[in-house]
Amino acid sequence: MDLLRHKKKAASRGFLDDQFLIAMPGMKDDRFTRSVIYVCAHSDEGAMGLIINQTQQMLFPDLLVQLGIMNEQEAIRLPAQARDFVVRNGGPVDRSRGFVLHSGDYRVESSLTVSDDICLTATVDILRAISSGRGPRHALMALGYSGWGAGQLETEIAENGWLTCPANAELLFDTDIERKYDRILASIGIDLAHLSLAAGHA
Repeated sequence: MDLLRHKKKAASRGFLDDQFLIAMPGMKDDRFTRSVIYVCAHSDEGAMGLIINQTQQMLFPDLLVQLGIMNEQEAIRLPAQARDFVVRNGGPVDRSRGFVLHSGDYRVESSLTVSDDICLTATVDILRAISSGRGPRHALMALGYSGWGAGQLETEIAENGWLTCPANAELLFDTDIERKYDRILASIGIDLAHLSLAAGHA
């Protein structure tokens, strides 16, 4: 599935684009325990999203050096905001591929508009833009993604694997990664201590 083309073809017919998936207690797959996923694309062909609250053992400058965008000396001279930019673990699929979720003030031809104020870009051009201070105001960089085949995500939700709720940019780009799971639950009025395995949609 061509993920970006796939999204551009999908009309808004009750799909979960621009939604958070919140892993329910008892999630069977340890890779997604206490995870929050932002859904970038969803149609009757499948779904694609990025885990937004798991990190890689890597910072943005390390990635730029690894990709050959700059050398180590150039990386040291990056602005503080770029030096501290954390690389997330987007999911278990294609873990060498990079994705940047970002605010809508930065768009190029290849950018995927997920919502009015959130876009997805998967080219090295945005990495160069961020490193030079010409990038989006808000951004989240991830390696790998989470993917589902046709009907698979719907089945997992029906089996109480995920809670869904509308996403918002403030929580998406919030840098407090460790508290993101609890904060997103709190934003829809749910206390983790009282969250049961019952399925539900906020």
